[in-house]
Amino acid sequence: MKNYNMLEMDVIRWAEARGIVKNSNNMAQAIKTLEEVTELLEAIHKGDRDAQIDAYGDILVTLIVGCATADLDLVDCLGKAYEEIKDRKGYLTAQGVFVKEVTS
Repeated sequence: MKNYNMLEMDVIRWAEARGIVKNSNNMAQAIKTLEEVTELLEAIHKGDRDAQIDAYGDILVTLIVGCATADLDLVDCLGKAYEEIKDRKGYLTAQGVFVKEVTS
């Protein structure tokens, strides 16, 4: 199996070869991401593991291509998000709600 960096470059080259990076934009890719997230929700609801794997992969493809159309790097975006959350303290309730720890 290829590593993430190799796969990311394969996706970008695929999208460039098909004119997606040149002719699309990050809004169109964000809409495509939303469609793929909807497919993921349906797959989770049905308990369809193969469809979940496909949807997670498709979501990553749309995020990579969206970043490419916006001249952004997805790993940089992930790094920035991690920097914002890494020191957060709290817990997830049984109902799925994250409760932030209040700091003084």
